[in-house]
Amino acid sequence: MRFAGILLTLAALLGAPWSLAQPAASDSADVEASGQQALLPLEDLRTFTRVYDHIRSSYVEELSDSELLEYAIKGMMAELDPHSAYLDADSFEDLQVNTSGEFGGLGIEVGMENGFVKVISPIDDTPAQQAGVEAGDLIIRLGDQPVKGMSLNEAVAIMRGPKGSDLTVTIVRDGIDQPFDITITRDIIKVRSVRTKMLDDNYLYLRIATFQVSTGKDVQEKLAKTLADYPGIEGVILDLRNNPGGVLQASVDVADAFLDGGLVVYTEGRLESSYSRYNANPGDTLDGLPVVVLINDGSASASEIVAGALQDHHRAVILGTRSFGKGSVQTVVPITESRAIKLTTARYYTPGGRSIQAQGIEPDVIVERAKVTAVKPRLRTTEADLAGHLNNGNGEDEVGSKARERETSSSSSLLSNDNQLHEALNLLKGLNIFRQQPTATDGNDTARVGAP
Repeated sequence: MRFAGILLTLAALLGAPWSLAQPAASDSADVEASGQQALLPLEDLRTFTRVYDHIRSSYVEELSDSELLEYAIKGMMAELDPHSAYLDADSFEDLQVNTSGEFGGLGIEVGMENGFVKVISPIDDTPAQQAGVEAGDLIIRLGDQPVKGMSLNEAVAIMRGPKGSDLTVTIVRDGIDQPFDITITRDIIKVRSVRTKMLDDNYLYLRIATFQVSTGKDVQEKLAKTLADYPGIEGVILDLRNNPGGVLQASVDVADAFLDGGLVVYTEGRLESSYSRYNANPGDTLDGLPVVVLINDGSASASEIVAGALQDHHRAVILGTRSFGKGSVQTVVPITESRAIKLTTARYYTPGGRSIQAQGIEPDVIVERAKVTAVKPRLRTTEADLAGHLNNGNGEDEVGSKARERETSSSSSLLSNDNQLHEALNLLKGLNIFRQQPTATDGNDTARVGAP
Protein backbone atom coordinates (compact mmCIF):
# COMPACT_ATOMS: atom_id res chain seq x y z
CA MET A 1 0.00 0.00 0.00
CA ARG A 2 2.82 2.37 0.85
CA PHE A 3 4.44 1.76 -2.57
CA ALA A 4 1.18 2.44 -4.40
CA GLY A 5 0.55 5.51 -2.29
CA ILE A 6 3.95 6.96 -3.07
CA LEU A 7 3.47 6.35 -6.78
CA LEU A 8 0.11 8.07 -6.71
CA THR A 9 1.58 10.97 -4.73
CA LEU A 10 4.46 11.34 -7.18
CA ALA A 11 2.13 11.13 -10.17
CA ALA A 12 -0.03 13.83 -8.62
CA LEU A 13 3.03 16.03 -8.09
CA LEU A 14 4.08 15.60 -11.69
CA GLY A 15 0.54 16.32 -12.86
CA ALA A 16 -1.80 14.85 -15.46
CA PRO A 17 -1.84 13.76 -18.21
CA TRP A 18 0.82 11.23 -17.24
CA SER A 19 0.61 7.43 -17.10
CA LEU A 20 2.77 4.77 -15.56
CA ALA A 21 4.18 2.14 -17.87
CA GLN A 22 7.15 -0.13 -18.31
CA PRO A 23 9.23 1.05 -21.31
CA ALA A 24 9.46 -1.39 -24.19
CA ALA A 25 12.73 -3.22 -24.52
CA SER A 26 13.33 -1.78 -27.98
CA ASP A 27 12.86 1.81 -26.83
CA SER A 28 14.08 2.78 -23.37
CA ALA A 29 13.41 6.48 -23.93
CA ASP A 30 10.27 8.15 -22.64
CA VAL A 31 7.67 8.89 -25.29
CA GLU A 32 6.50 12.48 -25.62
CA ALA A 33 4.73 13.38 -28.83
CA SER A 34 1.83 15.53 -29.88
CA GLY A 35 -1.46 13.88 -28.94
CA GLN A 36 0.27 11.15 -26.86
CA GLN A 37 0.72 10.81 -23.14
CA ALA A 38 4.26 10.89 -21.74
CA LEU A 39 5.18 7.63 -20.04
CA LEU A 40 6.80 7.69 -16.63
CA PRO A 41 9.58 5.04 -16.45
CA LEU A 42 8.27 2.51 -13.95
CA GLU A 43 11.64 0.95 -13.14
CA ASP A 44 13.10 4.35 -12.20
CA LEU A 45 10.06 5.04 -10.03
CA ARG A 46 10.61 1.72 -8.28
CA THR A 47 14.19 2.76 -7.56
CA PHE A 48 12.97 6.05 -6.19
CA THR A 49 10.42 4.41 -3.90
CA ARG A 50 12.99 1.91 -2.59
CA VAL A 51 15.34 4.76 -1.66
CA TYR A 52 12.41 6.72 -0.22
CA ASP A 53 11.31 3.73 1.89
CA HIS A 54 14.81 3.09 3.22
CA ILE A 55 15.24 6.72 4.27
CA ARG A 56 11.78 6.82 5.83
CA SER A 57 12.28 3.66 7.88
CA SER A 58 16.03 3.62 8.62
CA TYR A 59 17.36 7.19 8.74
CA VAL A 60 18.76 8.06 12.18
CA GLU A 61 16.11 10.75 12.69
CA GLU A 62 12.45 10.36 11.90
CA LEU A 63 11.25 12.41 8.94
CA SER A 64 7.69 12.95 7.79
CA ASP A 65 6.49 12.15 4.28
CA SER A 66 5.96 15.85 3.74
CA GLU A 67 9.58 16.64 4.59
CA LEU A 68 10.96 13.85 2.41
CA LEU A 69 8.89 14.85 -0.61
CA GLU A 70 10.00 18.48 -0.21
CA TYR A 71 13.63 17.34 -0.05
CA ALA A 72 13.07 15.32 -3.21
CA ILE A 73 11.73 18.39 -5.01
CA LYS A 74 14.66 20.50 -3.83
CA GLY A 75 17.14 17.88 -5.01
CA MET A 76 15.47 17.62 -8.41
CA MET A 77 15.60 21.41 -8.88
CA ALA A 78 19.21 21.64 -7.67
CA GLU A 79 20.38 19.23 -10.39
CA LEU A 80 19.02 21.33 -13.27
CA ASP A 81 21.21 24.45 -13.46
CA PRO A 82 22.54 27.04 -10.99
CA HIS A 83 19.59 29.39 -11.52
CA SER A 84 16.67 26.99 -11.09
CA ALA A 85 15.47 26.55 -7.53
CA TYR A 86 12.59 25.51 -5.31
CA LEU A 87 11.28 28.48 -3.37
CA ASP A 88 9.77 27.70 0.00
CA ALA A 89 7.67 30.31 1.78
CA ASP A 90 10.65 32.35 3.01
CA SER A 91 12.55 32.18 -0.30
CA PHE A 92 9.45 33.13 -2.29
CA GLU A 93 8.89 36.16 -0.08
CA ASP A 94 12.58 37.15 -0.36
CA LEU A 95 12.40 37.01 -4.18
CA GLN A 96 9.39 39.32 -4.21
CA VAL A 97 11.12 41.73 -1.80
CA ASN A 98 14.40 41.74 -3.76
CA THR A 99 12.79 42.92 -6.99
CA SER A 100 11.24 45.86 -5.12
CA GLY A 101 14.70 47.11 -4.09
CA GLU A 102 14.79 46.75 -0.27
CA PHE A 103 15.87 43.75 1.78
CA GLY A 104 18.07 42.78 4.70
CA GLY A 105 21.49 41.14 4.55
CA LEU A 106 25.01 41.66 3.23
CA GLY A 107 24.31 43.12 -0.22
CA ILE A 108 25.73 40.57 -2.66
CA GLU A 109 24.31 38.75 -5.67
CA VAL A 110 25.37 35.10 -5.49
CA GLY A 111 25.15 31.78 -7.29
CA MET A 112 26.55 28.28 -6.79
CA GLU A 113 29.76 26.92 -8.33
CA ASN A 114 31.19 23.49 -7.52
CA GLY A 115 29.27 23.39 -4.26
CA PHE A 116 30.45 26.81 -3.07
CA VAL A 117 28.77 30.20 -3.08
CA LYS A 118 30.15 32.39 -5.87
CA VAL A 119 29.84 36.15 -5.73
CA ILE A 120 28.39 37.40 -9.01
CA SER A 121 28.75 40.97 -7.79
CA PRO A 122 28.53 43.09 -4.65
CA ILE A 123 25.72 45.65 -4.78
CA ASP A 124 26.67 49.34 -4.69
CA ASP A 125 26.86 51.06 -1.30
CA THR A 126 26.21 47.90 0.72
CA PRO A 127 28.13 46.31 3.64
CA ALA A 128 29.63 43.63 1.36
CA GLN A 129 31.04 46.17 -1.10
CA GLN A 130 32.37 48.39 1.68
CA ALA A 131 34.02 45.38 3.36
CA GLY A 132 35.93 44.53 0.16
CA VAL A 133 33.98 41.60 -1.32
CA GLU A 134 34.64 41.36 -5.07
CA ALA A 135 32.95 39.77 -8.08
CA GLY A 136 34.30 36.25 -8.62
CA ASP A 137 35.03 35.55 -4.95
CA LEU A 138 34.18 32.03 -3.73
CA ILE A 139 32.69 31.85 -0.24
CA ILE A 140 33.68 28.56 1.42
CA ARG A 141 32.49 29.24 4.99
CA LEU A 142 29.71 31.30 6.52
CA GLY A 143 30.56 31.91 10.13
CA ASP A 144 31.62 28.51 11.48
CA GLN A 145 29.61 26.54 8.90
CA PRO A 146 31.21 25.11 5.75
CA VAL A 147 29.29 26.01 2.59
CA LYS A 148 29.98 22.67 0.90
CA GLY A 149 26.78 20.65 0.95
CA MET A 150 24.45 23.62 1.44
CA SER A 151 21.83 24.61 -1.09
CA LEU A 152 21.89 28.19 -2.35
CA ASN A 153 18.71 28.95 -0.39
CA GLU A 154 20.28 27.64 2.83
CA ALA A 155 23.38 29.78 2.29
CA VAL A 156 21.29 32.88 1.58
CA ALA A 157 19.25 32.23 4.74
CA ILE A 158 22.46 32.32 6.81
CA MET A 159 23.62 35.53 5.12
CA ARG A 160 20.35 37.21 6.03
CA GLY A 161 20.02 38.48 9.58
CA PRO A 162 19.19 41.39 11.88
CA LYS A 163 20.62 44.81 11.12
CA GLY A 164 23.85 45.38 13.03
CA SER A 165 24.75 41.69 13.42
CA ASP A 166 28.11 40.47 12.12
CA LEU A 167 28.88 37.56 9.82
CA THR A 168 32.40 36.37 9.05
CA VAL A 169 32.76 34.89 5.57
CA THR A 170 35.78 32.89 4.42
CA ILE A 171 36.75 33.71 0.86
CA VAL A 172 38.93 32.15 -1.84
CA ARG A 173 40.07 34.71 -4.43
CA ASP A 174 42.12 34.31 -7.61
CA GLY A 175 45.63 35.66 -7.13
CA ILE A 176 45.65 35.10 -3.35
CA ASP A 177 47.24 31.85 -2.16
CA GLN A 178 45.29 31.31 1.07
CA PRO A 179 41.61 31.70 2.01
CA PHE A 180 40.96 34.78 4.14
CA ASP A 181 38.16 36.07 6.36
CA ILE A 182 36.05 39.20 5.96
CA THR A 183 33.68 40.26 8.72
CA ILE A 184 30.59 42.03 7.39
CA THR A 185 27.99 43.88 9.44
CA ARG A 186 24.49 43.19 8.14
CA ASP A 187 22.25 46.11 7.26
CA ILE A 188 18.94 46.88 5.62
CA ILE A 189 19.83 46.91 1.93
CA LYS A 190 18.11 49.69 0.04
CA VAL A 191 19.31 49.48 -3.51
CA ARG A 192 19.38 52.75 -5.39
CA SER A 193 19.11 51.47 -8.92
CA VAL A 194 20.16 54.59 -10.88
CA ARG A 195 22.74 57.27 -10.03
CA THR A 196 24.15 60.08 -12.16
CA LYS A 197 26.88 62.73 -12.07
CA MET A 198 28.51 65.06 -14.55
CA LEU A 199 32.11 64.55 -15.67
CA ASP A 200 34.11 67.48 -17.07
CA ASP A 201 30.85 69.49 -17.21
CA ASN A 202 29.76 68.08 -20.57
CA TYR A 203 29.61 64.29 -20.08
CA LEU A 204 26.99 62.35 -18.14
CA TYR A 205 27.98 59.37 -16.00
CA LEU A 206 24.95 57.07 -15.61
CA ARG A 207 25.33 54.16 -13.19
CA ILE A 208 22.78 51.32 -13.00
CA ALA A 209 23.42 49.07 -9.98
CA THR A 210 20.60 46.59 -10.60
CA PHE A 211 17.52 46.27 -12.79
CA GLN A 212 14.36 46.78 -10.75
CA VAL A 213 10.78 47.24 -11.92
CA SER A 214 11.14 51.03 -12.07
CA THR A 215 14.68 51.21 -13.48
CA GLY A 216 13.65 52.00 -17.08
CA LYS A 217 11.42 54.84 -15.94
CA ASP A 218 14.19 56.16 -13.64
CA VAL A 219 16.72 56.18 -16.50
CA GLN A 220 14.34 58.04 -18.80
CA GLU A 221 13.70 60.68 -16.10
CA LYS A 222 17.42 61.08 -15.34
CA LEU A 223 18.25 61.54 -19.02
CA ALA A 224 15.43 64.04 -19.56
CA LYS A 225 16.49 66.08 -16.52
CA THR A 226 20.16 66.08 -17.56
CA LEU A 227 19.32 67.21 -21.10
CA ALA A 228 17.20 70.03 -19.66
CA ASP A 229 19.82 71.12 -17.10
CA TYR A 230 22.84 70.65 -19.40
CA PRO A 231 21.76 71.42 -22.99
CA GLY A 232 25.41 71.25 -24.08
CA ILE A 233 25.90 67.62 -23.01
CA GLU A 234 28.23 65.81 -25.42
CA GLY A 235 27.95 62.15 -24.47
CA VAL A 236 27.00 59.50 -21.90
CA ILE A 237 28.92 56.79 -20.05
CA LEU A 238 26.57 53.95 -19.05
CA ASP A 239 28.19 51.96 -16.22
CA LEU A 240 26.88 48.38 -15.92
CA ARG A 241 29.88 46.94 -14.10
CA ASN A 242 29.04 44.54 -11.27
CA ASN A 243 25.37 44.79 -12.16
CA PRO A 244 23.90 41.30 -11.58
CA GLY A 245 20.78 41.94 -13.65
CA GLY A 246 17.20 41.72 -12.45
CA VAL A 247 13.89 42.31 -14.20
CA LEU A 248 13.96 41.48 -17.93
CA GLN A 249 11.46 44.18 -18.92
CA ALA A 250 13.59 46.80 -17.13
CA SER A 251 16.55 45.96 -19.40
CA VAL A 252 14.32 46.40 -22.47
CA ASP A 253 13.13 49.77 -21.15
CA VAL A 254 16.71 50.94 -20.55
CA ALA A 255 17.85 49.91 -24.04
CA ASP A 256 14.77 51.66 -25.43
CA ALA A 257 16.05 54.96 -24.03
CA PHE A 258 19.13 54.78 -26.29
CA LEU A 259 17.70 53.12 -29.41
CA ASP A 260 15.54 54.53 -32.18
CA GLY A 261 13.37 51.43 -32.44
CA GLY A 262 14.42 47.91 -33.42
CA LEU A 263 14.80 44.56 -31.71
CA VAL A 264 16.32 44.57 -28.20
CA VAL A 265 16.32 40.88 -27.28
CA TYR A 266 14.45 37.67 -28.09
CA THR A 267 14.02 34.42 -26.17
CA GLU A 268 13.70 30.81 -27.28
CA GLY A 269 12.83 27.68 -25.30
CA ARG A 270 10.87 24.44 -25.51
CA LEU A 271 7.43 25.88 -24.79
CA GLU A 272 5.61 28.01 -27.32
CA SER A 273 5.15 30.69 -24.64
CA SER A 274 8.93 30.98 -24.21
CA TYR A 275 9.32 32.48 -27.72
CA SER A 276 9.22 36.22 -27.20
CA ARG A 277 10.55 39.31 -28.96
CA TYR A 278 11.10 42.64 -27.24
CA ASN A 279 11.39 45.80 -29.34
CA ALA A 280 12.36 49.40 -28.63
CA ASN A 281 9.98 52.22 -29.50
CA PRO A 282 10.93 54.80 -32.15
CA GLY A 283 12.77 57.81 -30.76
CA ASP A 284 16.29 58.02 -29.31
CA THR A 285 16.20 60.06 -26.08
CA LEU A 286 19.78 61.25 -26.66
CA ASP A 287 19.23 62.02 -30.36
CA GLY A 288 22.39 60.21 -31.41
CA LEU A 289 24.82 61.49 -28.76
CA PRO A 290 27.79 59.11 -28.41
CA VAL A 291 27.53 56.45 -25.70
CA VAL A 292 30.18 54.27 -24.05
CA VAL A 293 29.04 51.26 -21.98
CA LEU A 294 31.23 49.88 -19.19
CA ILE A 295 30.98 46.13 -18.40
CA ASN A 296 33.04 43.55 -16.51
CA ASP A 297 32.78 39.95 -15.33
CA GLY A 298 30.21 41.04 -12.73
CA SER A 299 27.82 42.31 -15.43
CA ALA A 300 25.16 39.64 -15.86
CA SER A 301 21.75 38.89 -17.30
CA ALA A 302 19.81 42.14 -17.87
CA SER A 303 23.11 44.06 -18.06
CA GLU A 304 24.21 41.81 -20.90
CA ILE A 305 20.91 42.32 -22.71
CA VAL A 306 21.44 46.09 -22.72
CA ALA A 307 25.12 45.89 -23.70
CA GLY A 308 24.42 43.31 -26.43
CA ALA A 309 21.54 45.31 -27.91
CA LEU A 310 23.49 48.58 -28.04
CA GLN A 311 26.50 46.76 -29.49
CA ASP A 312 24.51 44.98 -32.21
CA HIS A 313 22.76 48.21 -33.22
CA HIS A 314 26.14 50.03 -33.29
CA ARG A 315 24.65 52.53 -30.87
CA ALA A 316 27.44 52.38 -28.27
CA VAL A 317 31.04 51.33 -27.82
CA ILE A 318 31.38 48.59 -25.19
CA LEU A 319 34.49 48.97 -23.00
CA GLY A 320 35.89 46.89 -20.14
CA THR A 321 36.18 43.11 -19.78
CA ARG A 322 34.02 40.18 -20.91
CA SER A 323 30.72 39.94 -19.04
CA PHE A 324 29.51 37.10 -16.79
CA GLY A 325 27.63 35.09 -19.43
CA LYS A 326 24.22 34.48 -17.84
CA GLY A 327 21.99 34.22 -20.89
CA SER A 328 19.03 32.27 -19.55
CA VAL A 329 15.50 33.27 -18.55
CA GLN A 330 13.97 32.15 -15.25
CA THR A 331 10.21 31.89 -14.85
CA VAL A 332 8.74 31.96 -11.35
CA VAL A 333 5.87 29.46 -11.27
CA PRO A 334 3.68 29.59 -8.13
CA ILE A 335 2.89 26.07 -6.90
CA THR A 336 0.83 27.12 -3.88
CA GLU A 337 0.05 30.49 -2.31
CA SER A 338 3.37 30.46 -0.45
CA ARG A 339 5.61 28.23 -2.57
CA ALA A 340 6.98 28.41 -6.10
CA ILE A 341 9.68 27.13 -8.40
CA LYS A 342 12.13 29.32 -10.26
CA LEU A 343 12.70 27.42 -13.48
CA THR A 344 15.01 28.15 -16.40
CA THR A 345 12.67 28.11 -19.40
CA ALA A 346 14.53 29.86 -22.24
CA ARG A 347 17.74 31.38 -23.50
CA TYR A 348 17.89 34.96 -24.64
CA TYR A 349 19.62 36.23 -27.74
CA THR A 350 20.92 39.62 -28.85
CA PRO A 351 19.37 41.30 -31.93
CA GLY A 352 22.17 39.80 -34.03
CA GLY A 353 21.32 36.26 -32.89
CA ARG A 354 24.14 35.82 -30.37
CA SER A 355 23.52 33.61 -27.35
CA ILE A 356 25.19 35.12 -24.30
CA GLN A 357 24.87 31.93 -22.24
CA ALA A 358 28.24 30.82 -20.82
CA GLN A 359 30.03 33.19 -23.23
CA GLY A 360 29.15 36.74 -22.25
CA ILE A 361 29.51 40.00 -24.15
CA GLU A 362 32.99 40.72 -25.50
CA PRO A 363 33.84 44.44 -25.29
CA ASP A 364 34.78 46.39 -28.39
CA VAL A 365 37.67 47.84 -26.38
CA ILE A 366 39.21 45.62 -23.70
CA VAL A 367 40.45 47.52 -20.65
CA GLU A 368 41.34 45.60 -17.51
CA ARG A 369 40.77 47.18 -14.13
CA ALA A 370 44.17 48.33 -12.88
CA LYS A 371 45.85 50.65 -10.44
CA VAL A 372 47.55 53.31 -12.54
CA THR A 373 49.77 56.11 -11.31
CA ALA A 374 50.45 58.98 -13.68
CA VAL A 375 54.05 60.12 -14.01
CA LYS A 376 54.05 63.63 -12.60
CA PRO A 377 56.07 65.95 -14.84
CA ARG A 378 58.47 68.50 -13.47
CA LEU A 379 56.98 71.94 -13.07
CA ARG A 380 58.29 73.84 -16.08
CA THR A 381 58.03 77.46 -17.01
CA THR A 382 55.64 78.09 -19.89
CA GLU A 383 55.25 81.04 -22.26
CA ALA A 384 52.36 82.30 -20.12
CA ASP A 385 54.69 82.52 -17.08
CA LEU A 386 57.23 84.77 -18.78
CA ALA A 387 57.17 88.45 -17.85
CA GLY A 388 56.04 90.68 -20.72
CA HIS A 389 54.72 87.82 -22.87
CA LEU A 390 52.34 88.59 -25.70
CA ASN A 391 48.68 88.01 -25.00
CA ASN A 392 46.72 85.28 -26.75
CA GLY A 393 45.36 87.52 -29.48
CA ASN A 394 42.02 85.70 -29.69
CA GLY A 395 40.86 86.68 -26.23
CA GLU A 396 41.28 83.16 -24.86
CA ASP A 397 42.34 82.52 -21.24
CA GLU A 398 46.08 81.96 -20.79
CA VAL A 399 47.22 78.67 -19.30
CA GLY A 400 50.32 78.86 -17.17
CA SER A 401 52.17 76.18 -15.25
CA LYS A 402 49.90 76.32 -12.18
CA ALA A 403 46.72 75.95 -14.25
CA ARG A 404 48.27 73.00 -16.06
CA GLU A 405 49.15 71.38 -12.74
CA ARG A 406 45.51 71.66 -11.61
CA GLU A 407 44.32 70.04 -14.85
CA THR A 408 46.80 67.18 -14.46
CA SER A 409 45.80 66.65 -10.83
CA SER A 410 42.10 66.35 -11.71
CA SER A 411 42.77 63.87 -14.51
CA SER A 412 45.20 61.81 -12.41
CA SER A 413 42.61 61.41 -9.64
CA LEU A 414 40.13 59.69 -11.96
CA LEU A 415 42.90 57.66 -13.60
CA SER A 416 44.18 56.27 -10.29
CA ASN A 417 40.74 55.62 -8.77
CA ASP A 418 39.03 54.09 -11.81
CA ASN A 419 41.17 53.60 -14.89
CA GLN A 420 38.29 52.02 -16.86
CA LEU A 421 36.10 55.07 -16.32
CA HIS A 422 39.06 57.29 -17.23
CA GLU A 423 39.51 55.41 -20.51
CA ALA A 424 35.75 55.52 -21.20
CA LEU A 425 35.74 59.29 -20.74
CA ASN A 426 38.71 59.72 -23.09
CA LEU A 427 37.04 57.49 -25.68
CA LEU A 428 33.80 59.45 -25.36
CA LYS A 429 35.65 62.71 -25.91
CA GLY A 430 37.27 61.24 -29.02
CA LEU A 431 33.93 60.06 -30.38
CA ASN A 432 32.46 63.51 -29.79
CA ILE A 433 35.37 65.23 -31.56
CA PHE A 434 35.01 62.88 -34.51
CA ARG A 435 31.24 63.45 -34.62
CA GLN A 436 31.73 67.22 -34.78
CA GLN A 437 34.22 67.13 -37.65
CA PRO A 438 32.89 69.01 -40.71
CA THR A 439 31.83 66.96 -43.70
CA ALA A 440 34.46 66.70 -46.45
CA THR A 441 33.91 69.02 -49.45
CA ASP A 442 35.08 69.00 -53.04
CA GLY A 443 38.62 69.85 -52.00
CA ASN A 444 38.57 73.52 -53.03
CA ASP A 445 38.47 74.80 -49.44
CA THR A 446 41.59 76.58 -48.33
CA ALA A 447 43.29 76.02 -45.01
CA ARG A 448 45.14 78.47 -42.88
CA VAL A 449 48.80 77.65 -42.91
CA GLY A 450 51.22 79.35 -40.59
CA ALA A 451 54.85 78.94 -39.62
CA PRO A 452 55.50 77.28 -36.24
